[in-house]
Amino acid sequence: MRSYSFLKLVIILLLSFSAFAQDSLVKTIDTAEVYKKYREDQFYLGVTFNLLTNKPTEIEQNGFSGGMHFGFIRDMPINKQRNFAIGIGAGLSMNTYNQNLFVGETASEESIFNSIDSSKDYDKNWLSTYLIEAPIQLRWRTSTATNYKFWRIYTGLQLGYVYAYKFHFEEPGNQVTQTDVPEFNRYRMGLTFSFGYDTFNFYFYYNLNPFFNNEAQINGSPIEINSLKLGLMFYIL
Repeated sequence: MRSYSFLKLVIILLLSFSAFAQDSLVKTIDTAEVYKKYREDQFYLGVTFNLLTNKPTEIEQNGFSGGMHFGFIRDMPINKQRNFAIGIGAGLSMNTYNQNLFVGETASEESIFNSIDSSKDYDKNWLSTYLIEAPIQLRWRTSTATNYKFWRIYTGLQLGYVYAYKFHFEEPGNQVTQTDVPEFNRYRMGLTFSFGYDTFNFYFYYNLNPFFNNEAQINGSPIEINSLKLGLMFYIL
């Protein structure tokens, strides 16, 4: 009777060990599969303070100039550890620039570019742009398949197309709005750099090509204005 009880105990222990071993093996396989397939595909949302650079001496920024940026980036790891990757995405960007560059046109529809004198009494003068963008990034991070809080450095190139824009000027009794300026460059290209921990990241963008072509001039000199954007970028898995 005692032998039967002992044999029963051994069988129960063996079955328990076998089940535990199988469960451990399944978990090992599942973890390995996760590590083989995990990516940092992300939605992003950014807010920036927009600065104009390379301005002619007559041009000044005034008031707040800001931007909002959002989209999705597909992550493609390039090493076994999967902490280096290339990211390619698509998104939208909305920006405003408050400044004293007046853009109008003559009766014959030729563009006018002038600086607004500081002594002039006017209410508003701004440029707003709406872009479709395609970020291309080289990405490094300290993430793993199970660690969602990590350090990151993302840098790369951002291509954009301005599908809509508006130069708007207001003064008492008068408004001027321009949405078709031949000298305005719709295609944008810039360098990006972001770094941070977890969701919150500092973000920098520098535009490589000016807002206008060489035909846009003030006092015989091209208006080679570029933009620099500083702000925060939030990455959401």
